[in-house]
Amino acid sequence: MKLMGRIIGTGSYVPPKRLTNADLERMLDTSDKWIYSHTGIRERRIASDDFNTSDMAVEAIQQALDMSKCSPDEIELVIVGTTTPDYRMPSTACVIQEKLNLPNAAAFDVVSACAGFVNGLAVAKSFIESGTYKKIVVVGSEKLSSIVNYNDRGTCVIFGDGAGAAIIATNKNGRGVLSTFAKSDGTQRELLWIPTGGVKSPYNMDFTYNGSDKVQMKGPDVYKFAVREMYNASLKAIENAGIGLEDISLIVPHQANIRIIKGLAKRLKVSMDRVVVNIDKYGNTSAASIPIALDEANREGRLKDGDLVLMVAFGSGLIWAATVVRW
Repeated sequence: MKLMGRIIGTGSYVPPKRLTNADLERMLDTSDKWIYSHTGIRERRIASDDFNTSDMAVEAIQQALDMSKCSPDEIELVIVGTTTPDYRMPSTACVIQEKLNLPNAAAFDVVSACAGFVNGLAVAKSFIESGTYKKIVVVGSEKLSSIVNYNDRGTCVIFGDGAGAAIIATNKNGRGVLSTFAKSDGTQRELLWIPTGGVKSPYNMDFTYNGSDKVQMKGPDVYKFAVREMYNASLKAIENAGIGLEDISLIVPHQANIRIIKGLAKRLKVSMDRVVVNIDKYGNTSAASIPIALDEANREGRLKDGDLVLMVAFGSGLIWAATVVRW
């Protein structure tokens, strides 16, 4: 039987500080009722100024290492999905590799916004199946509070901070990542982006901080695009796995908005009891949202050996991706 990459351990971390809808009511012209009805979010977690993306990732990875009973010197590669790196260079993965003392690990970042963890799994799958590496860490970690404009009620109510991780190991018994699918449309990048800060529009001595250095989103357009393409990606990943939709035991979608999640479930004709939802507690944590939800489902006993799990995400790029895993 061919080599496959199996998830043998998961972990997650969210900061202790809660930013509730009631807190936002005192900051903005909004209400708990409006936020919850439009997003499904009750609160989100916010990291302290001195706690960075790498720090949250380290906490999540350590939990995954403990569950998998892997030692640090067994890890051969660290793949980090993030849009909020500690530095422009080096990669946050290299920072994590040093902090966790992983002496035998290569390390790099995957910049795919909310699809970062799913695309990280796709990369890990290829390395495992080629025999290049035997044990890989894939982590999504985001400090989105650092790129959110808290004067923009259309975006600041949505995003939160956190990290989630998985250990992927070589396996020959048919369990692991069965299929992946990803697609992008760069013509739609301005629907969800940060206009300034890159080399095209850099910060300089004369830069005026007017919100262009923070996340900007055209919510209604993103919603329509997300539901449609997450559905298409789900079907493609299921087809590539050689199974049917009815075979899926659990769906772990990106926690972007409860209306997007419910819209996806409706299109797939799947009841919500087969969908993992925790957006009410954490908001949208971008690349961290799927691995946090996956870890919670795992620790709650919702995942059994042999279960077929669909993970699907959509984010800035625009990019969308899906994977099917046999647990």
